[in-house]
Amino acid sequence: MNNSSVKEFLLLGFPELFSVQIALFYAFFVSYVLTLAGNVLIIVATSFSTALRTPMYFFLRNLSFLEILYTSVTIPKMLSNFLNNTTSISFVACAVQAYFFVGLGSTECSLLAVMAYDRYVAVCNPLHYLTLMDPPTCGALVFTCWITGFMNSTVHTVGIFQLNFCVSNIIHQFFCDFQPLLSLACNKQITELVLFIVGGAYGVGSCALILMSYKQIISAIVKIKSKEGQKKAFSTCASHLTVVSLFYGTSLCTYYRPSSVNVTDQEKLTPVVYAVITPMLNPLIYTLRNKEFKMALSKIIQTKLANNRIFK
Repeated sequence: MNNSSVKEFLLLGFPELFSVQIALFYAFFVSYVLTLAGNVLIIVATSFSTALRTPMYFFLRNLSFLEILYTSVTIPKMLSNFLNNTTSISFVACAVQAYFFVGLGSTECSLLAVMAYDRYVAVCNPLHYLTLMDPPTCGALVFTCWITGFMNSTVHTVGIFQLNFCVSNIIHQFFCDFQPLLSLACNKQITELVLFIVGGAYGVGSCALILMSYKQIISAIVKIKSKEGQKKAFSTCASHLTVVSLFYGTSLCTYYRPSSVNVTDQEKLTPVVYAVITPMLNPLIYTLRNKEFKMALSKIIQTKLANNRIFK
């Protein structure tokens, strides 16, 4: 696959924090457990509650499933490294981790765009919402997100791992990602340009769809005469807009800069934000002020408790 003599990489992360590895282990472990618990809760609630069987919650369920996989690609390896006091990862394992991490991240990028389109249809064309966003259409949109996301990742994986890693085998991050890997390669100018164009087109395309959707949404909300109606319409989009801001804000800081630029300690933290912290916060953002979700979850719990009493 490549002409490099590198057989393994060292995930150096933050060497200055070597003395607090146990604390880092517990921090990442707790965040991972909270991410799994929050997203599993969303999947269960949206799967078993008839009140939540709408296109919006269908996309949210898929996003939660995606977040579980997304964090599982990187965090377990981080935890293992902290416990075993090691930093090494084989060449093949690094390629696989980078492939799935960027593939899932790209899929989330396009899924957030689809969710923005869903909110556009709900706010701007509410009478035809269920017709336009019927189950086959929703399924096709999610399938397209997965296919295009991993096509983008395939181009990046093939492009990067055929390079010669002649600078070093030390990755200044907790996991294998394409941007730090590019900084280790030689004769990468053409590959870097191609990947920047491909990845940029994918990211900009998704971002453009989100911006266009919210432009129409804001225009529609402004035309609503009642303040209560405006507040209700905006509340259906607020959670998604918050998640989009977190995801794109941190991703843009990492991927849309030359790989030759030296990374500061603060910039090293950015990938940790979108790889660990944002997936943990997403379930809270979507459910904390969502009365419909809380009511549905409460009914599921009450039904479960009632059934347990009957069988006892």
